[in-house]
Amino acid sequence: MSVNVLVGIQWGDEGKGKIIDVLTSAAEMVVRFQGGNNAGHTVENGDEKHVLHLVPSGILRPGVPCVIGNGVVVDPIELKKEMELLRDRGVDISSIQVSSRCQLIMPWHKLLDAFNESSAAKKGKKIGTTLRGIGPAYTYKVARTGIRGGEILNKEAFKQRFMEQGEAYNKLYVPAGATELDLEAAWKDLEPALDFVKPYIRDTVVTINEAAQAGKKVLLEGAQGMFLDIDHGTYPFVTSSNTTTGGACTGTGLSPRAVTRVWGVIKAYTTRVGEGPFPTELFDDMGEHLRTKGGEFGATTGRPRRCGWFDAVACRYSCMVNGVDYLAVTKLDVLDGLDTVKMCVGYKINGEIVRDFPAEACSFSDLEPVYEDLPGWKESTENARSFEELPVNAQKYLERMAKEVNAKIGIISVGPKRDQTFALIPDCLG
Repeated sequence: MSVNVLVGIQWGDEGKGKIIDVLTSAAEMVVRFQGGNNAGHTVENGDEKHVLHLVPSGILRPGVPCVIGNGVVVDPIELKKEMELLRDRGVDISSIQVSSRCQLIMPWHKLLDAFNESSAAKKGKKIGTTLRGIGPAYTYKVARTGIRGGEILNKEAFKQRFMEQGEAYNKLYVPAGATELDLEAAWKDLEPALDFVKPYIRDTVVTINEAAQAGKKVLLEGAQGMFLDIDHGTYPFVTSSNTTTGGACTGTGLSPRAVTRVWGVIKAYTTRVGEGPFPTELFDDMGEHLRTKGGEFGATTGRPRRCGWFDAVACRYSCMVNGVDYLAVTKLDVLDGLDTVKMCVGYKINGEIVRDFPAEACSFSDLEPVYEDLPGWKESTENARSFEELPVNAQKYLERMAKEVNAKIGIISVGPKRDQTFALIPDCLG
């Protein structure tokens, strides 16, 4: 088998879409395994920029089957919009498969998401959700009341379930202050999307396993990043799914034995969107420089990202949990021109230096990052197409990064274009 998993090592927005697009040059199937349309993977193909939210990034490689796995929560209306936009741009969408086991995001999930976030904000406990219904959809899944993709195949039964759950939402949450749902209007909006998605429904657990067992090169694509993982992230400021390598197995139906290589996508610095701990966040001109030069604004929400120096402590923990074999380092070019580049190699907590990532969010309140100053480079990296063509200090920075996080570097990206990414190993999906 040749099953590769690609996960984000930080707080998301590491550039996974671009790296997946590069890896899919050799892939024979690409599978999205968790999250929903709160993700935004940006891929630049020639003069065109595509922002993908649900459809796997491999869709821009002709003939590569693209699977939305059972671990994803799917908004049928948003999926229809995304697929139609791709089709209108000349992209072949016939290879898309949607898991019959995936959970569907319904209108009440989005209303409930907004209600929960508003209630939390009033208590000073805002999470920073994208308000797309992701969390409530996963909540219904765990409560065993969710509606799954396979139910689209019987629209009459689906409509009955839709009406029953919509009425239950109105009865339970509207008295508490949530927005009432007009069920007939909501069904009218949803029905065309169900008809559109229906032909793409498959038992993807079978198709994914068949591909792996046949020796095809399968790439499993994650959304968000390690520190948004519901178990291992900076809880409670996390998403509602497992964004780690373990989630790749539960979100596709593949055995852990099938995974042969793990790729960790990692920015040359650190960013985060939304609330929650961020040890190396910069509030000065340097933070603004990274944001401006790096174009750090959310692909899905447009929100400005919080920016900071590279956090080796966090990334070492992340690489351990994910079992990362190779790093794909992105946005190295954003650090071009700096005299000094800082790297966080420890945390000072209550006067003590620690090198492990804290488990509790409250531990970050008095945390101070311990930095080492590394020499920067004045030369541009944007035209480099090999490790040897990088400025010497950029090479040293990458070597130190790899040493600190205990993983090898396999891919380097020095700009947004496809040709600004190069591999350090001969067979990336081997």
